Amino acid sequence: QVQLVESGGGLVQPGGSVRLSCQASVSELTFERYAIGWFREPPGKEREAVSCVDSFGRANYSDSVKGRFTISRDNVRSTVYLEMQRLKPEDTAVYYCGAEGIRYCSGSYIGWGQGTQVTVSS
Repeated sequence: QVQLVESGGGLVQPGGSVRLSCQASVSELTFERYAIGWFREPPGKEREAVSCVDSFGRANYSDSVKGRFTISRDNVRSTVYLEMQRLKPEDTAVYYCGAEGIRYCSGSYIGWGQGTQVTVSS
């Protein structure tokens, strides 16, 4: 139902910042009905939830990123952003976005992007 493309990853120093983007290949009318989540897969570890924003703009965060990461959405551009600040080496991971296909952050995703690598290292 939806294709997603992440971008913005790269190499960043500890304490630095980066903004990830997740653009969906659906119209504004469709996109604005979707909750969008960010997940990450650290090397050798399982994929974990990072953040989610529902169709109303309400956001949640995992404890490990709360206070450092900010999720936001631009429905006109069918895009969700993840602003990551004060990055730590343990934030190193492939970051994925997923669309739930419903308004709420329920954990049921219908589409995923291919991921973008974020490496936090000196």
